[in-house]
Amino acid sequence: MVTDDPLTAIERELMLIGRHHLSPVHTRVPGALDRSAYVVLSRLESGGPLTARGIADALTLEISTVTRQVGAMRRAGLVERIPDPDGGPAHLLHPTVAGLHRLAVDRAMYRDGIGRVLDDWSHDDREQLRDVLRRLNEDIEARQDQPWPRPDPARRSPSRR
Repeated sequence: MVTDDPLTAIERELMLIGRHHLSPVHTRVPGALDRSAYVVLSRLESGGPLTARGIADALTLEISTVTRQVGAMRRAGLVERIPDPDGGPAHLLHPTVAGLHRLAVDRAMYRDGIGRVLDDWSHDDREQLRDVLRRLNEDIEARQDQPWPRPDPARRSPSRR
C-alpha cells in the first residue's frame, strides 16, 4: 500500500536500515559477531562493565534473553565476568581483548560498507545524515530514559545544543 504519510514511510525506511545494517551477509566472514554480540560489546565498550541485568535494561531486553546471549559470548571468549569494584554481589561483564578486537574488525567492515554506499554523497550530506540519525536516537533514548553512552558527547547536532 502506497501512502504519503511521513510516519509510515519513516517506519518502513527504519525497518529497511535495520535489515541492511548488521545484515546476515557478514556471516560469510569467519568469526564475525552475530547481531546481539555486536550490540552488547558495543554497549560495554562505550559505557563500561555492566551486570547481565544492566545489559538487559540498557537494551530493553528480557533478562533470560541476555543471559543466553552472554553465556554464548563467554564461551566464545568475547566477555568475562569481573567482580564488582564497589563490592556488590553481582559480577560485572567486561569485554575481553579478543572481544574488543572482533568488535573493531566487524565495525571496520560495517563502516567500509556504509562508506561505499555513501561514496557519492557530499561531506555536508554525510554530516546531515549523521546529525539527523543522532537526533532520532537521542530522542528515542530520552523517551525511554535509556541514554546510550557516546564517545564524544560534546559533538552534538547544532539543533540539540
